[in-house]
Amino acid sequence: MNKILERLMEIVFLVAACMSVLAVALICFFLFVNGIPAIKEIGVFDFLLGEKWKPSNNIYGILPMILGSIYLTAGAIIIGVPIGILTSVFMAKYCPKRIYPFLKSSVELMAGIPSIVYGFFGLVLLVPFIREVFGGNGSSMLTASILLGIMILPTIVGVSEAAIRAVPSQYYEGSLALGATHERSIFFVVLPAAKSGIIAAVVLGIGRAIGETMAVIMVAGNQARLPKGIFKGVRTLTANIVIEMGYAADLHREALIATGVVLFVFILIINLSVSLLNRRKY
Repeated sequence: MNKILERLMEIVFLVAACMSVLAVALICFFLFVNGIPAIKEIGVFDFLLGEKWKPSNNIYGILPMILGSIYLTAGAIIIGVPIGILTSVFMAKYCPKRIYPFLKSSVELMAGIPSIVYGFFGLVLLVPFIREVFGGNGSSMLTASILLGIMILPTIVGVSEAAIRAVPSQYYEGSLALGATHERSIFFVVLPAAKSGIIAAVVLGIGRAIGETMAVIMVAGNQARLPKGIFKGVRTLTANIVIEMGYAADLHREALIATGVVLFVFILIINLSVSLLNRRKY
């Protein structure tokens, strides 16, 4: 009876794994089948390197959106990654036991807040602040980068803390025994040992930042033009799809799906690059 039950559970797990793979395969199939013909009709270079997006004139160039997504993601990484890693170090190695449950619950609560709520926060607080301090209308690349940096914090903190806690205590204790200070033991022994987990946290944060839509729409300005500065409006690939998909038709709709293909390829390249980097180091 136990063997039958084990065999049954193996089949259940196999079906679950196959369903996950099938879901990814179906998404890829839908995107490429509907997006590649549009790229061919528009022209690969005209589509990827075109500087103008004017569907009314059958002009579909997504270079401004590509650069907008890259710039916002880079800004979010610059803001969010150092804060997230240092927060995880504090929670794992410095945080007093009395305040740890409160801090941990706060980080987990941030992960559960809907993106639209973050968007309202940015619209009500960040946009007026940027407007008063730096001028302009406040809806800019800088505002969106700060908001995305805040949004990726829970992901980076949670995964990085788990990676740091997974490092065997003998590493830290051995470093102390050799005469290193508490800080040097953490930053020169524990963190390098947890490097793979921290890199995974950063990659997950990048995926969250580059795929975010609603919050970015509310604070980024949504201007389909080449970024001209951190205080100017910008439009991302995801925002471009969401804003125009509701009324798009024919080639316009196919061009938006092709934009999703480009976004999918970007995320795939990032994940493959990190995987290859980790394998080479291993």
